[in-house]
Amino acid sequence: GKKPCAEFGPLALKTVRHQMVVNGKARSYANSQTARVKRMFKWASSEQLLPITVFQSLSTVSGLQRGKSEARETAPIMPVADALVESTLPHLGSVVADMVRLQRITGMRPAEVCIVRPADIDRSAKVWVYRPESHKTEHHGRQQTVFIGPKGQEILLRYLARDAQTYCFQPRDSEEKRQAERAANRKTPKSCGNVPGTNIVENPKRQPGEAYSPNSYRRAIHRACDKAFPAPEGIEGKALAEWQSSHRWCPHQLRHSAATEIRSKFGLEEAQILLGHASADISQVYAERDLAKGLQVAKLIG
Repeated sequence: GKKPCAEFGPLALKTVRHQMVVNGKARSYANSQTARVKRMFKWASSEQLLPITVFQSLSTVSGLQRGKSEARETAPIMPVADALVESTLPHLGSVVADMVRLQRITGMRPAEVCIVRPADIDRSAKVWVYRPESHKTEHHGRQQTVFIGPKGQEILLRYLARDAQTYCFQPRDSEEKRQAERAANRKTPKSCGNVPGTNIVENPKRQPGEAYSPNSYRRAIHRACDKAFPAPEGIEGKALAEWQSSHRWCPHQLRHSAATEIRSKFGLEEAQILLGHASADISQVYAERDLAKGLQVAKLIG
């Protein structure tokens, strides 16, 4: 940590990367973090904080290749069974549960379901069109389009009666509903014990945010999975981590589930259109055709 940046060379970068592998990080993670370090030095060189030769030397470090390193490989993301999702939903807050249902129907990315706003939804037709304010491929000059049919509309209607620029799914709403449910399910008579609301910290260090992030969305699902599938008594440490890993699912798997269903029922091209997998150039050439097909499929699948 105290080594001058000007003395940080390729061998030092390889040492850092090797330590990631020793710590059990996957090859893809080690490569992405190594690339991040390179970008840091590139920026420093562009600001004339470091000689350009430092970045050029780091650029000679190639990424770890599959099957040619000791780094572990990550398993491919597979669709999550609908039965598993249904078993988890009762243990989720109502807001996050609706996010899960909406994402499963539409196949949108986790980041896109977190930032749904009334202002971004075109409700002028029978099938609504959601265009996120930001998305994964926007730096390619491409606009993401999500089609929302009747089932998705039924979920969203409960969250549209608010300012058009605010997010539909807010942690503060989820926390308020959680507190209300606790008060409703309280067994101690109101005449005894704490009066509802008196044991709440006035200025907590962490306030509920205006929107979920992909990470907080994922953590909420993992906590619900732990409640739905509690680990056997007596296991801890690595055994507990393995149990939790095998009984948890992540939001991105919902997108894979939607893609699998759409492709099996309607074909590969329709799946690419609804999930936004086509390249930017093809999207511009066939914009009208894609929109028509997307509306047709959304009507059928809800």
